Amino acid sequence: MPASNASDDPTRAGAATSLAELDALVVDCRACPRLVAWREEVAAEKRASFRDQEYWGRPVPGFGDPRASIAIVGLAPAAHGANRTGRMFTGDRSGDFLYAGLHRVGLANQPTSVALDDGLALTGVRITAPVRCAPPANKPTPQERRTCAPWLARELELLAPTLRVLVALGGFGWHALLATLADLGWTVPRPSPAFGHGAETVLTTPEGRDVTLLGCFHVSQQNTFTGKLTPPMLDAVLDRAVQLSGR
Repeated sequence: MPASNASDDPTRAGAATSLAELDALVVDCRACPRLVAWREEVAAEKRASFRDQEYWGRPVPGFGDPRASIAIVGLAPAAHGANRTGRMFTGDRSGDFLYAGLHRVGLANQPTSVALDDGLALTGVRITAPVRCAPPANKPTPQERRTCAPWLARELELLAPTLRVLVALGGFGWHALLATLADLGWTVPRPSPAFGHGAETVLTTPEGRDVTLLGCFHVSQQNTFTGKLTPPMLDAVLDRAVQLSGR
């Protein structure tokens, strides 16, 4: 059996002393064989419309303000979006929808996100995910989520001094957040709060500070193209997050 190396151990996330250090560590992770194989296969085969581009093909770090008061948590990178560009919700229709909303409420300096060098900057918000590699069919397994959890846990610990609001995009992000925060010693209501668009619940950090968790339907094309999630619906959740954050 080949010897393991540091990139096979996400628990090394706990050693990161800054978000920049954490981001540098996560991009080398190879802990989940199925996800590693898929992200690299997609990066090699490419979509025809992107055949002249070099795909990122690695885990995707969080993106945004290192002193964010709002954290937005999705599901996982899209195969031809963040797995191609190397930035969360960048280069696909889901990102177009999300960043346009962030721009409307004053959290982004522009309404589009197409590439790492496009000039996009976020103020007061950071975007991340429970799973950092693109999964087949956009469906990570429960074990893959658990394996990846230390990255999100450490990210939330590093954001904790300024964090006031969490926004979960979809049920996967909602439940992953609650499980991760419970493991970190946060007080989570029991029974576990149910996910729903516009759902709101208060969690308490180990230091005794309240942080509000908001639910929002995921910005996937399945939701936005069918009208399950509309721009006014997204704006209502983001406006509430801004209000609660004290910005």
